[in-house]
Amino acid sequence: MQMNFSLTLSQTQKLVMTPELRQAITILQLSTLELGQYIQNQLLENPLLDISEDFSKNDVTDEREEEKEKDDSIDWEEYFQDEASVEPIRIQREQKEEIAYDNFISSTPSLQEHLMTQLHLSSLTKTGFKIGEFLIGNLDKNGYLAITTDEVSRLLKVSKNDVEDVLKVIQTFDPTGVGARNLTECLLIQIEQNGIKAPKIKDLVKNHLVDLAEGRFSKIADTLKISLAQVQQLKDILVTLDPKPGRNFSSPNDVHYIVPDATIEKVGNEYVVIMNDSLSPKLSIKPYYRSLLTSVDKESNISKFLSNRLDSALWLIKSIEQRRITLHKVIQSIADVQKDFLDNGLIYLKPLTMKQIADMVGIHESTVSRAISGKYVQTPRGIFELKFFFQSGLENANGTMTSAESIKRIMREMIEGEDPYNPLSDQKIADILNEKGVTISRRTVAKYREEMGILSSTKRKRY
Repeated sequence: MQMNFSLTLSQTQKLVMTPELRQAITILQLSTLELGQYIQNQLLENPLLDISEDFSKNDVTDEREEEKEKDDSIDWEEYFQDEASVEPIRIQREQKEEIAYDNFISSTPSLQEHLMTQLHLSSLTKTGFKIGEFLIGNLDKNGYLAITTDEVSRLLKVSKNDVEDVLKVIQTFDPTGVGARNLTECLLIQIEQNGIKAPKIKDLVKNHLVDLAEGRFSKIADTLKISLAQVQQLKDILVTLDPKPGRNFSSPNDVHYIVPDATIEKVGNEYVVIMNDSLSPKLSIKPYYRSLLTSVDKESNISKFLSNRLDSALWLIKSIEQRRITLHKVIQSIADVQKDFLDNGLIYLKPLTMKQIADMVGIHESTVSRAISGKYVQTPRGIFELKFFFQSGLENANGTMTSAESIKRIMREMIEGEDPYNPLSDQKIADILNEKGVTISRRTVAKYREEMGILSSTKRKRY
């Protein structure tokens, strides 16, 4: 076989990751708050962009036709060729002043500020006050001392006894138990200050907290020479105490709230998706720069700069609109599939995969993954992350599927209604679910129970 060289021409298709495509993918993944910040950055970088409250697609089309008549070199139709194929649902927004969520955040004193107020009211010496300030400044968010008294003594160059004396004063402050060095000391302080006189309770705290957490009641009863019922009574007293006395104090910076990207509302017998556009400003092209493009020399640097900025601005507007359309379709498809959940609650949540939604919308599965990333939706059942609706499930005896969240809800209701003196074991829960037609193993029940943070039957049992 003879080998030779030749030139051939072939036509192939391949996906090229252009900067515009990367930008569109980035915008699709952004949440509403992140998109607002992204738009603000683009407004600073691109002088052609402008914010228009009454901006709509029809305005863009009219202006595009006018500019095309003035200058045929700018092909506006090329940039908006995809907009005619898809028309999103637009709802006229009521013109009213938006209320910032920050207005609802009240200023509350932090744990350190609360303790410093009490320190100023105490009768300490100047040195003791200095030690107290240092100790309060080294309390963690739960109210525990995050430094040893030896370190305080060495750093402040004072005696350890003085540090211990000031620490005892701080441990009398509100909240009860603050300033403790460990959980045992925290509980003992609360027992002492609350005047709890139950016999053996201090011995239980000092020596058997681990056994109590593991449910080894028999071992505790034998060691302390008390009955199982008495151990149960001591445990009931301990659970009324606060193991983290400082957690009730927080700063405004710790307040977090969720702004949903869309709202699902019931209209008649159907659910309609309303996109939240209040945080995303409407963008348009400044008319001054459009007119400037038609008046300057086409070969000048100014014209080239404005053309590049115009391309970037139009692509950004198009990408934001495409994001809105894609997200609306995805959420509407989710609402259609999970209609029973929206009507009746968590037990009726259906198993759902991204491939199912991708096939319904007509996009790639990876696009669905990007569209739901970090997005939240407000429903008649509350605010949920979009990923919440994509649940795995188990096959029932009749061939249908039940989602994992539905099974967890059923399990929680079963455990809440159980006999506390004879709690349901994982195997018993599995048997009951199998009788209801849900095919599930004991190991899966144990897995779901641990994910919900529910203790095993031996640790839930009361004596």
